[in-house]
Amino acid sequence: MNDRKQHVINKAHQLFIEKGFQATSILDIIDFSGISKGTFYNYFSSKNELLIAIFTSLRKKIDEERNALLIGHDPADIEIFIQQIELQMAFNHRNKLLTLFEEVFVSNDPALKQFLKQTQILHIRWTYNRLLDLFGEQKQPYLLDCAIMFVGMLHHNIHFHFLANESNGNIRIVIRYTVQRLIKMVEEIGEAGDRLLDPAILEKWLPDCHYSEYAFKKQLYTCVLALKNRLSDDKDLLKYVELLDFILEEMLHSKKPRKFLVKTTIDSLKNHIGDIASKDLEKLDRIIDHYFDKKESVSQPIH
Repeated sequence: MNDRKQHVINKAHQLFIEKGFQATSILDIIDFSGISKGTFYNYFSSKNELLIAIFTSLRKKIDEERNALLIGHDPADIEIFIQQIELQMAFNHRNKLLTLFEEVFVSNDPALKQFLKQTQILHIRWTYNRLLDLFGEQKQPYLLDCAIMFVGMLHHNIHFHFLANESNGNIRIVIRYTVQRLIKMVEEIGEAGDRLLDPAILEKWLPDCHYSEYAFKKQLYTCVLALKNRLSDDKDLLKYVELLDFILEEMLHSKKPRKFLVKTTIDSLKNHIGDIASKDLEKLDRIIDHYFDKKESVSQPIH
């Protein structure tokens, strides 16, 4: 996305927060953004399409911020999950996402409503995948149910907590309380063997355009964490951590990861680390190769 289009998205988002989506006209957006009418329609066919672009931009940003919290940490650490939820709630509040969602609910636009439905399911799937990290494959059959109940409990707990406490509410207390209920719920449902929804339904709800990306990120984080743990007693640990963090930054946050730099960094690690972590480094190398092979195969022209 070019900078000027992102500028319009940011300005429109600001207006929607201040005036509301329904009360903001395209002319308001044009004037506030300092663009021409032609430029607006070059980017967006309608105000609804612009709102979808705002939601898409915000979703990408929160994904990046949540993933950044995982760097250097065990995905199974419940405290990291709590921090991710706190980050998500603060992000939603700062960007007035619930208010914008409510305006979509009352609109009659089917494309907007379908997009909102997809966004909600994407959030459920992210929660389900994180529960899979936390509780393991053994609990997998029950974790979609748990993800849905957790999201519902959290939203209602926050609503009624602040209704009761007004300005004295503490969202961190609510999140931690709800996560503790989640832990007990997973244990109880696993023991009972009850299931309402098969997690396979996610593949039907969301064609698998995002799962491979999630799987790649999960593999990358897990492998880098294993390497850091393996090298924790090495005198050159700090240098190795910097190189590994560079690989994460390049692969996860660069629009076009530079294969040459990443592969050179891996080769440098191989030359200096030796046998102590050779298997983990080979695994990291395979994950990186697989990523670039897929990217290159997609970009090949069809004859």
